[in-house]
Amino acid sequence: MNFRKITLIGLCLLASQSCKNILEEEVVTGITANYYNTPAGIEDGVKAAYEPLRSWYARERGFTLTTFGTDEFTKGADGDFKPINDYIPAMNTSPSDAVFRESWNFFYQAINTANTVIDRAREVQGMAEDRKATRVAEAKFLRAHYYFLLVQMFGPIHLTLNETKEVQTTANRTPVLEVYEAIIRDLEEADAALPATRLTGSDYGRAYKGAAQHMLAKVHLTRATVEGNPDPNGDYQKAAEYAKKVLPAPIGTGTYGLSLVPTFAAVFDQDNQETSEVVWSVQYTNDPLSNFNPIGNQAGGGFNNGNNAHLFFLMEYDAGHKGTRRDIVNGRPWKRFKPTQYTLNLFDLTRDSRYNASFKQVFLANNPANLAPGMKIGDTAIYLPTFEMPAEVVATKNYRVINPSEVANPANLRYFPSLSKFLDPRRISIQDERGSRDFIVARLAETYLLLAEASFRLGNVGEAVDAINVVRRRAALPGKEAEMEITASQLTLDFILDERSRELLGEMHRWFDLKRTNTLLDRVKKYNPDAAPNIQPHHVLRPIPADQLDRVTNKDEFKQNIGY
Repeated sequence: MNFRKITLIGLCLLASQSCKNILEEEVVTGITANYYNTPAGIEDGVKAAYEPLRSWYARERGFTLTTFGTDEFTKGADGDFKPINDYIPAMNTSPSDAVFRESWNFFYQAINTANTVIDRAREVQGMAEDRKATRVAEAKFLRAHYYFLLVQMFGPIHLTLNETKEVQTTANRTPVLEVYEAIIRDLEEADAALPATRLTGSDYGRAYKGAAQHMLAKVHLTRATVEGNPDPNGDYQKAAEYAKKVLPAPIGTGTYGLSLVPTFAAVFDQDNQETSEVVWSVQYTNDPLSNFNPIGNQAGGGFNNGNNAHLFFLMEYDAGHKGTRRDIVNGRPWKRFKPTQYTLNLFDLTRDSRYNASFKQVFLANNPANLAPGMKIGDTAIYLPTFEMPAEVVATKNYRVINPSEVANPANLRYFPSLSKFLDPRRISIQDERGSRDFIVARLAETYLLLAEASFRLGNVGEAVDAINVVRRRAALPGKEAEMEITASQLTLDFILDERSRELLGEMHRWFDLKRTNTLLDRVKKYNPDAAPNIQPHHVLRPIPADQLDRVTNKDEFKQNIGY
């Protein structure tokens, strides 16, 4: 199976067999549930359990809930979900909002599909036992992944580890630590049975031991911070151990052929996406069949099922400027996420390559009908310098200069350095929202940073510094590698969070990072001026979707999170 082309029958199974949410089912195809009792049904059921990854990763709902309301990004000019960044108790932070409802429903659909595979596989005949064990391990890996996302966002959640076969009218709020026990058990069992090598060819994108171990490191690191955890140091130790199983020598013992690619910019080379740095990714394609999603056409999902990441981080370059117009190479600017001043000030431009590799600062003239005097096609049309260009110098330029002072103006929501990691010049047309770039869920640079965080928590500062310095040396400008290294005296939790931003900016980690480290409120108040006045302690959890609450009959037990 090519994971860029999840089969239509797998998607149909997802829509029909998975419960619409944890309380109801809706049959929308002629495929019966008995299909899961066959080897082909198990194969397609596993494929179907992968599909909802595309409802979250590189989609607007996923970015909204991981990027907005953090220290890294604030609201740009456009979009319906800006109140989520601002933590305003209005329509877009209510339990009725689509980003919460759809994330909840799609993840539980996937969980029930995984449950069905796990339950039914025991009785399936005519399937090699080792193959069956691998497919069950994949289902457990995916179930753990969806539950991990849910428990971080919603806290105590409905935990079910068996197939839902009929309408349920009650639900539970399983304590957070119990949910983590189930997640870790699934991942440990997956680790024991998954392939020991990173898969290639038509199986690229399937789970394998390295992906499970990276996730185990992150889950243990996160569980260590959960209130009431009786042994946080035990979790930190496990996090460090699992990270080392993924990392190559000399720091780790990994045998997966993983290594950092030579330059930071190479991580996001669309012509070479299956690199040695990718621990696990979600595949996208321009194939129209794969971009069809029978679940529905709601916000960020449905029939437009491509990678949309290219849309959200771009400034408005295509209107009001001499010499420019919208094109495929520069992208379709939706102006959703504007970097905060904290983000723009993170990088030492004399040593660190990551600012220039992460942000688009120059737009070239591409509109012959609107050139400025003396401007030719291919000349600079817009420039966002990292320094304040004096007004008298700006006056000599025939191109638009957007100085840092203009970017910093709270009234300016349209013009800002644009995160370029996700640009997709392979889109079919200028207006097409569907991108084909893979989305990297886990990469080796993060594994090093997970080890650094766990080791720092354990007091193993030397090990933490060694891990961070591997990442920083790769990020250095040529000849600046030694200058990029840090010493033990420089290592703090804030430094680790800053380094995660420099390396992983915009890659759908940040809200979870701040929640895990119990710094969400402090750092949002310090660095996100739009959110600072409104964020409250209860915002470390998201609201339980209203339609879920409406369907339960045990309302005294299944209640909304405090504050919503």
